[in-house]
Amino acid sequence: MDPNTQRSMYAKYGGVHFVNLVPQRDINEFVRALPEQKRDSIFEVMTELDKEGLIKIQNDGQWTDPEGEIH
Repeated sequence: MDPNTQRSMYAKYGGVHFVNLVPQRDINEFVRALPEQKRDSIFEVMTELDKEGLIKIQNDGQWTDPEGEIH
């Protein structure tokens, strides 16, 4: 994995900590290609991205609140 591609981020809704493993454009293309029922929730989208190896959901206990503060 290219370290320039990896970005530690937090989901806007739910505050889940994750790392992008591929360029953002690849993630966007994958999400656009998902069936509509798989795009119903951010949880489903992130689960699919994680399963495909496009992101890695971090199980590190870090999350953000609605104001974007890391806890």
